[in-house]
Amino acid sequence: MYAVRDHDQAVAQLRRSYAAVRPGESVRLAKRTSNLFRPRAAPRAPGLDVSGLGGVLHVDPAARAAEVQGMCTYEDLVDATLPHGLMPLVVPQLRTITLGGAVTGLGIESTSFRNGLPHESVTELDVLTGAGEVVTARPEGEHADLFAAFPNSLGSLGYATRLRIELQPIGRRVALHNVRFNRLEELADAIGEVSATRSWAGATVDAMDGVMFSPDEAYLVLATFTDDAGPVSDYTGQEIYYRSLRHRTQDALTGHDYLWRWDTDWFWCSAAFGAQHPVVRRIWPARWRRSDVYHRLVRLEHRHQVAARIDRWRGQPARERVVQDVEIPLERVADFLRWFATAVRMTPVWLCPLRLREPTGSGSARSWPLYPLRPGQDYVNIGFWGSVPITGGAADGDMNRAIERRVSELGGHKSLYSDAYYDREVFDRLYGGDTWRAVKDRYDPAHRLTGLYEKAVARA
Repeated sequence: MYAVRDHDQAVAQLRRSYAAVRPGESVRLAKRTSNLFRPRAAPRAPGLDVSGLGGVLHVDPAARAAEVQGMCTYEDLVDATLPHGLMPLVVPQLRTITLGGAVTGLGIESTSFRNGLPHESVTELDVLTGAGEVVTARPEGEHADLFAAFPNSLGSLGYATRLRIELQPIGRRVALHNVRFNRLEELADAIGEVSATRSWAGATVDAMDGVMFSPDEAYLVLATFTDDAGPVSDYTGQEIYYRSLRHRTQDALTGHDYLWRWDTDWFWCSAAFGAQHPVVRRIWPARWRRSDVYHRLVRLEHRHQVAARIDRWRGQPARERVVQDVEIPLERVADFLRWFATAVRMTPVWLCPLRLREPTGSGSARSWPLYPLRPGQDYVNIGFWGSVPITGGAADGDMNRAIERRVSELGGHKSLYSDAYYDREVFDRLYGGDTWRAVKDRYDPAHRLTGLYEKAVARA
């Protein structure tokens, strides 16, 4: 745990590093890791010093709450909460995602069908604004406009230095029921039933996600948190988690391993590096089987284009990177997945049901203007990460643009951690442009921080 005095010193150092950035120079965080897939212009100035803002300040088991610094990774946060039998309400699937990053850039996981998105468990946060000030934003009060607009602002309004979040119990063991569906409509119906009742076949469902291998082979993983003793599987060694869905109808993991079940193989993307080949896996150190290692390898490839050169030498067509997470209304999920299987032909894809968090009292669900999902609407996040060949006169970006059009036609939304191709007018309509500008003008009047459109689309 970090002392309050150390936190105050870290914030003071952050403010000094911000003041040292000359007007007109880009403002960036100096971070060791990143989970972004948007290429960015090379920085012209040193990044902001966030070296002292990566810890957990306090865990309050009685109140089920935690005070956390903005650059704290979920890996470190979970390590602090699990000894108390607690977890954040939503734990994004990759270890090095930071709490501040998940709030300003969105995050999702298998508890999202009942807990919404990570920012919905935040009760207050301190933000270093574009004006160089640190303000405390809450749902009500002087800075309520910043609190509402901060999610999905991608650092264009400021950076979180401290957040207070709610926690929930998690069992020492997580029992899994892997249910196969041969028709996408039946899959969607099951998601709707579990979302409404939070149960399946008489058992409580605490978490839900799934995988589609093809339109006639999809699985829901229905998880129940329990303290009951029993055997557990281990997918950090030779076995690979996503493959287990096809041959195990019942499974169990420790609470810790459940939260990081996707990280070991970056879902299934570790196959691109040979890490799923039995021989390679035996010699690939276990400490390197994690998402941040694979991400560094991807960044090296982007920089040096080794695989692309080999493909050209072999006479293979160039490839377009298709790395996206999109939210589709539940009633249109079957339509999108069937279109995707025909038009994009990428498999597997991840399925993560989502619903904005229901209020605990008599009020209505809160809306979030920069990512305006509809309260009361069930969605499914569909994640797909890979590349497709550029053939038949197509140009790089065409497939991503087609996906964006289809998502909009079906009333969906897409996350902005990866490439986006919208023109400014469409982008402003989809991502709360008017609200963003009003909050930007208040908290960053000189517009020192890079704009949201410039970050997400123009790649500034």
